[in-house]
Amino acid sequence: MNLCNRPIYQKSEKVSKDPGHLARVASLPCVICWEWGMAQLSPTQVHHTIHGRFQTIKTPDSKAIPLCEGHHQGNFDTSKIALHRQPFLWREEYGDDVDWINWVEARLAA
Repeated sequence: MNLCNRPIYQKSEKVSKDPGHLARVASLPCVICWEWGMAQLSPTQVHHTIHGRFQTIKTPDSKAIPLCEGHHQGNFDTSKIALHRQPFLWREEYGDDVDWINWVEARLAA
């Protein structure tokens, strides 16, 4: 069913979870630190993509990308542009977070 056409009172579909995939994503370096040659100062966190999403449904685990804490939440490492603190600036600097899914898939396939 197209989610745009579902009645407002109808519950949204559940997104399947894949803890194994999330563990593999978490084992990768931060995509931004890696590609921009920055030092990764904090452990990798798994980020569920948000750009281009126009609903409250969390994206599937298969669409997650690895980010360091500084590029993800920015609560402790404030030296970087954090996606959840400055989403417009992050997007301007690094592009849409969904554009990094192919980067993840390529490294997991290797």
